[in-house]
Amino acid sequence: MPEVLAAPATLPKIANPGPLGLLGFGLTTCVLSSVNAGLLPPEAGVVVVPLAFAYGGIAQIIAGILEFKVGNTFGMVAFTSYGLFWWWFALLKWTIGAGWLKAPPASAVAVTLLMWGVLTFLLWIVTFRLNKAVFSVFLLLWIAFFLLAAGDFGYATGKLGGYVGLLTGIDAMAVAFIEVLNAVAGRVVLPLGDPIL
Repeated sequence: MPEVLAAPATLPKIANPGPLGLLGFGLTTCVLSSVNAGLLPPEAGVVVVPLAFAYGGIAQIIAGILEFKVGNTFGMVAFTSYGLFWWWFALLKWTIGAGWLKAPPASAVAVTLLMWGVLTFLLWIVTFRLNKAVFSVFLLLWIAFFLLAAGDFGYATGKLGGYVGLLTGIDAMAVAFIEVLNAVAGRVVLPLGDPIL
């Protein structure tokens, strides 16, 4: 009697965690950058701390872990790193605001922002192999980090970094929207652009 082969089990569809990470990053960046650009008063910055913990931080860390599960090294490194950046920022503001730590010198914050700019610049080079949409987010982000660092070093105004940061956040949210739209439609409604290389 011939052996009857069972039909192969179909694997469940796995969602793309990228839009969650992009939205956590983009929305939080827009709010903070609105303060940095002077569009919101400095006291409005208090809303950024819980937002940085909850959405900028946790959402991106979750997205990074899920990117690891689907084998996306770039997404894992980027989302986890920037999620932890938001935790650093929120912890710094929280502990200083609570009076547990004295505010660090502006030069220390500037060096930290400069190093994040260097990391972002290196990740931007990797995006040459991805798509133009993600390329544009990382391009704007490393410029924003360098401008913010220059502001804390006293070479420029932080407002310029705030405006570029606002553009970065809007860009990230737009890329997330396109990815969600394409996933829900089951086809490319709006293209993300071919890789640079």
